[in-house]
Amino acid sequence: MVNPGYKNFKGEDWVDPTPPPSHLPHVDEVGSTGAPLKSASFFIGSVCKEYNEDFMLCKSESRDPKHCLLEGRKVTRCAIDVLQKIESNCLEEFRAHWHCLDGKNQEFGRCREPEKTYNACLFKALGWKKTIPGAPTNKPEIHERIPLTK
Repeated sequence: MVNPGYKNFKGEDWVDPTPPPSHLPHVDEVGSTGAPLKSASFFIGSVCKEYNEDFMLCKSESRDPKHCLLEGRKVTRCAIDVLQKIESNCLEEFRAHWHCLDGKNQEFGRCREPEKTYNACLFKALGWKKTIPGAPTNKPEIHERIPLTK
């Protein structure tokens, strides 16, 4: 298989030869693909809000990528923690939702049924409620509305 633009890439895992600064604590990669991250995105966003805001504030202070490595590690650790809590409490519902997203072009609107079950499980197990930032407060959120057609 040819990878245009990657003439020297031989297909094996690439490891950055530059080690991170020694003063930064180690953090694992999230290690997830797009569909599970999208499925968990609203919960990651709400649970990790403070870490995300600190990271974005840091990024606005300097264009140097090294400047915000510590804040970025905190965001990554929080996301990993959220995913672990989701998997340990609602694994089947989580899988059903992200498998649906994976098979339906990552569109939330096409996966409302498994999403309802998933959201209900997370609310029951962890008290987490999905909220969409910026959604009108005087109307039910889109994922809570009764579908017009089946």
